[in-house]
Amino acid sequence: MGFMTPDIIASNLVQIIPNASHYHFGVLTSNVHMAWMRAVCGRLEMRYRYSKDIVYNNFPWPDLSGEWGVGSGEYLNVPLPAQNFTSHYARITRTAQAILDARALYPDSSLADFYDEVTMPSELRKVHQANDCAVMEAYGFKHDMSEAEIVAELFKRYQALVEAENKQSEIKGSDGRKSKKPRSPRKKTSTTEEAVD
Repeated sequence: MGFMTPDIIASNLVQIIPNASHYHFGVLTSNVHMAWMRAVCGRLEMRYRYSKDIVYNNFPWPDLSGEWGVGSGEYLNVPLPAQNFTSHYARITRTAQAILDARALYPDSSLADFYDEVTMPSELRKVHQANDCAVMEAYGFKHDMSEAEIVAELFKRYQALVEAENKQSEIKGSDGRKSKKPRSPRKKTSTTEEAVD
């Protein structure tokens, strides 16, 4: 994953997040998001196939609205334990910049070079570990959580987001009537007739 400057033009073969901040980059490159990605994304042969619809749009971001008073995005709907918005946001932003700075030390290296287990520069590994810690703290996760525990907690938060969204759809509309719940799809029945002797 890269962090591009405005002068870069992306082709239709890549996915971009317009106006993304270092905070977004930090969360998306963390072990938390990578655990989510490995659990929910599809595969093409043995490679992961990242989907904005399945992976990104359903990812339960950390709720940093506790002290700030408002959400910093539409994905911050569910109140979690009070957290210090400024310190978590700032720390993730700093560690994300540190990742980019560590990569810049090796201008001739590709992302494949950076993230090879054998050849990964130690500076880059250290700042990724610091970023992982910052993101884990923003979620209120313990540092020793396994990937399975992280995924289980993310699914709990995803479920809470879905329930909040469903509850929101039941709120009365501006005309004073309750909005209808979406109908369940009807079961298809066979349209062919059986021949009877």
